[in-house]
Amino acid sequence: MAWLRIAALLVVLAGASAVVAPVQVLAIRFGWPLGRRLPLLWHRIVCRLVGLRIVVKGRPCTDRPLLLVANHQSWADILALGAVTELSFIAKAEVRSWPIFGWLARLQRTVFVAREERGRTAEQADAIADRLSAGDAMVLFAEGTTSDGNGILPFKTALFGAAQAALRRSQADSVAVQPVAVAYTKVHGLPLGRYFRPLAAWPGDVALGPHLLAFLKEGAIDVEVSFGEPLSFTRTSDRKALGRRTEAAVRNLLAESLLARPHA
Repeated sequence: MAWLRIAALLVVLAGASAVVAPVQVLAIRFGWPLGRRLPLLWHRIVCRLVGLRIVVKGRPCTDRPLLLVANHQSWADILALGAVTELSFIAKAEVRSWPIFGWLARLQRTVFVAREERGRTAEQADAIADRLSAGDAMVLFAEGTTSDGNGILPFKTALFGAAQAALRRSQADSVAVQPVAVAYTKVHGLPLGRYFRPLAAWPGDVALGPHLLAFLKEGAIDVEVSFGEPLSFTRTSDRKALGRRTEAAVRNLLAESLLARPHA
């Protein structure tokens, strides 16, 4: 039955994407506001179909420019965050060439960066800053890779420079930087412990295909998305200090989600 459900799911997703994608292409090309709204609706549909139930704590900041800084565990993070509010992602450059996922990322208006090319850090920060200055909420996965979901890895602060660049490119006095924690908490209503959390988390040494199928076979996973208090980044703020503060905030939010009693 699980395989039949997955087959039906893929057919429905393919059909929905075939309808939405051409409209999104036009929206991106002509700069329609719909280009921000359609990905939100698409992610909500997909989350419902795959059985990803989202519990939201706190709320997204409404100030602009806005940089959301989150931990990263899985491709499912994209679905969970994308279903909560209108936003776009900052992703590693190789995602652009991934089958299906790369195409979807482009439709999401993702900014692709090559983190290992340190000589391009300023250029890439400027590209993110242009989007921030245009009013787009951008998600930065500051760990630079995926974790096992039981904690977070040290944040890399180079792309926090996008907040500095956004101030140079706009009339804003500050950029809102909001910590966000994504925690996978339950499967079929039962708490996910440390050992089973990799069912949802996707560390980099695990093949994507088998992980994706195992996730879809469950069809009932709960994820908690926690929004912390926004931090204000001004022209006199220190990028590395901001990175440390944001990392501590995300770490605390994640711990609260993982240690909390199961929701009724």
